[in-house]
Amino acid sequence: MRVLFVLKQIDYEPQGILHLSSALKAAGHEVALAVASMEDPVQFAVRFAPHVVAYSVTTGAHRYYLELNRRLREHVNAFSAFGGPHATFFPEMIEEEGVDGVCRGEGEEALLELISALERGEPVSGIANWWIKADGRIYRNPVRPLIADLDALPLPDRKLVYDKDRFTRRSGLKHFITGRGCPYNCTYCFNQGFNELYRGKGRLVRRRSVDNVLEELRQVKADYPLEFVVFLDDTFIVPADWVEEFCRRYPQAVGLPFFCNVRANLVTRDLMRQLREAGCVSVGMGIETADDRLRNELLERHMSRQQIIAASQIIGEKGIQLITTNMLGLPTGSLATDLATLELNVACRPGYANAFLYQPYPRTALGDFAQRQGLMEGSFDDISSSAWDRSILRFASPEEKRQVENLNKLFAIAVEWPWLLPLVRWLIRWPRNGLFRLAYKLWKGYAIKQRIHPYRPSLAEYVETVQRFMRFD
Repeated sequence: MRVLFVLKQIDYEPQGILHLSSALKAAGHEVALAVASMEDPVQFAVRFAPHVVAYSVTTGAHRYYLELNRRLREHVNAFSAFGGPHATFFPEMIEEEGVDGVCRGEGEEALLELISALERGEPVSGIANWWIKADGRIYRNPVRPLIADLDALPLPDRKLVYDKDRFTRRSGLKHFITGRGCPYNCTYCFNQGFNELYRGKGRLVRRRSVDNVLEELRQVKADYPLEFVVFLDDTFIVPADWVEEFCRRYPQAVGLPFFCNVRANLVTRDLMRQLREAGCVSVGMGIETADDRLRNELLERHMSRQQIIAASQIIGEKGIQLITTNMLGLPTGSLATDLATLELNVACRPGYANAFLYQPYPRTALGDFAQRQGLMEGSFDDISSSAWDRSILRFASPEEKRQVENLNKLFAIAVEWPWLLPLVRWLIRWPRNGLFRLAYKLWKGYAIKQRIHPYRPSLAEYVETVQRFMRFD
């Protein structure tokens, strides 16, 4: 069978699609990738003549993919399959025109079973994980157990993307993921809903073995340029025994600088020493908000201001650069709480302070809270695919909303140079404008390149990196 994955654009390696592709190819199927920012996906599909067209969809981009699928289906007779976060939590998108199947949760086993049934001409209406449109009705099937042994999956099919996108292939910075699931239930995150969906269906938090992770890294290093490793796991530093083994073996097996994500209440001097000795040069850590009520009651982060400051100090003591993440415009928050978050970041002295405008994603506890409280302007379909652009929440006044949106662009600059804060307080009163976005882009690009992901690209890679960064959010 021929399977075509369709992407709007490639920002970095789409881990989910790469795992699905490797599973399909291992089973003998032919896989291709069309990227709308690089080519006409309809023309590509006509040439490839797929039996299945597949999309991995996030909230905010779902309308784009639904419309693209409608156009594509006018020219190609293929089964249209939707997966990813939005499909998992909004399987009712099966009711949309041109959608044949929606996969909830993990897709490797579910997609293989679907395609095998289509190949044999067998009914697909009863396959676990799938909501299927067939015989004039919709079949809503439960999810199957989680994949217990991630090592049993073939390594991600990076060739699928690297053959398509020369920039991603040639870049010395590449992305990896070492596990699935999160032990925490922050209210703004999909993990809470995912954990509920899979309750009783297996162990939620799973990690690939160190052997398996190192083998992938060795293969990529042997086959492609690789100078800097970015681990995308939400919380890289659990469990402790896995981290200890990884840190002990990574220097000899790979020996490249890397980035990973940590959590303030888990940071210790011994842990950061292990990471630094292994080659970790930068970490990401969520602060989110300085307000104790918002952080612990609304977001359920369950950590103190003292823990956040202490963790940032330990990270700095070990010579590791820190990038923080923060959410502005939280429900029941205010401009004052966001300015307090800025001041907490100043106390943490990060290499870069990343600020997002809170997006009330549906089927998250906080998104549902915002909707119930009447705090949203419009509907969930109005959520932007970018968390840097605009908020869809109601504020005390239009003026405060504009100031928070402007502060989002100037946040990191004020954290780096706190003496600019009086000027920033004045500037955020201005109308929205492109100069703030340009300042945000320029400082972020510099700080990430020089501090968080420090490696020396070729001139061609550097120029293309700048072009892509200024184009994409």
